[in-house]
Amino acid sequence: MNAAQRQPAEAKFEPLLQFEMEMGTFLSDWQHCDQLSTFMARMISHNRTDPLRHSNFFSSALNELLEVSFRGGTPEGRIGCAVYRHGPKERVKLSFPCPPGQRQFFREAVAKTHRNDAYARYLDALSSDLGPSREVVLLDLAINFDAEIHLEEEAPPSITIIVDLPLEGIVR
Repeated sequence: MNAAQRQPAEAKFEPLLQFEMEMGTFLSDWQHCDQLSTFMARMISHNRTDPLRHSNFFSSALNELLEVSFRGGTPEGRIGCAVYRHGPKERVKLSFPCPPGQRQFFREAVAKTHRNDAYARYLDALSSDLGPSREVVLLDLAINFDAEIHLEEEAPPSITIIVDLPLEGIVR
């Protein structure tokens, strides 16, 4: 048996919705994060058990994720966001231009969401006087939304953050 045969099969996520826009347009107004997350949440939540609660949770999680790209964004290139579904779980794939100096930051921030001390790091960050950082936002998604977060590094200058959100289980 080779390694590929021992790996569990990847769940098949069905595409629901996606958008793409110029990064300069996205960065031109902070409100784009809220407007996009609210619109996408309403579009994908209509057939969930409690559509309003699902929409609120999804909008909140997506808004935080969009803000991660907004805070470190550069005006060149395009931002793309796709939402998929597999059963009770939504998968968000957010791709955006990432300067070479920030790639290591995202590798480390995503890796910290998988560590055993993620909850302690999150509580420590909340009790500090510092404002929310992109690392804290990713920890927040992992802790409060039970999200599984991964990173895909495509050909520079873009990266993709993949977030699996089991919101239907939280809403029930």
